[in-house]
Amino acid sequence: MGLYVLLISKLVITQTAVHETFNDIDSIPENKVGVLLGTGKYLKSGTISKYYTHRIEAAVALFKAGKIKVILVSGDHGVAGYNEPQYFKEDLMRLGIPENKIVLDYAGFRTLDSVVRAKKVFGLKKYTIISQKWHNQRAIYLAKNYGLEVIGYNSKDVNGVFPLTINSREYAARTKAILDILFHKKPKFLGSKIEIL
Repeated sequence: MGLYVLLISKLVITQTAVHETFNDIDSIPENKVGVLLGTGKYLKSGTISKYYTHRIEAAVALFKAGKIKVILVSGDHGVAGYNEPQYFKEDLMRLGIPENKIVLDYAGFRTLDSVVRAKKVFGLKKYTIISQKWHNQRAIYLAKNYGLEVIGYNSKDVNGVFPLTINSREYAARTKAILDILFHKKPKFLGSKIEIL
């Protein structure tokens, strides 16, 4: 029964986003804001995560191609000494993104939080999500259930052993995403509204 639920969850979320993710930067429509979904910068070994690097590269490519005008970085800064949005900001600026074109969301603890806060805190109804395809699909599913008009730009994925772990976690995450919608799960924190100029 559990396996059936996992498979159905994967199928539902994949189908929801089937026409909404893009690999080709030339074919993706323009949006004012790209929401860059956070991830840890470093692996346990101390090396920089390729998931992190590829997401930054995707965001920079979109910006430089004129497909987005502002990058909203949504990540985890729940404890002192760990600040995903700030890491992303520093590396985006190093790659030529102007500081005034980067907005930080420090309370993107989960994908649900990032999607809902983009709407309720930053006032976005339409935007481009930037992450790996499997992550974009889940984010799009959540966003559509909040009445948002979103598309996803797929950053490069990572080949090797780690994707097997990610894939198994993603099955569980997709089931949780569906349950979050069914049970009207709220973000951990909202706070005051912030306008993106």
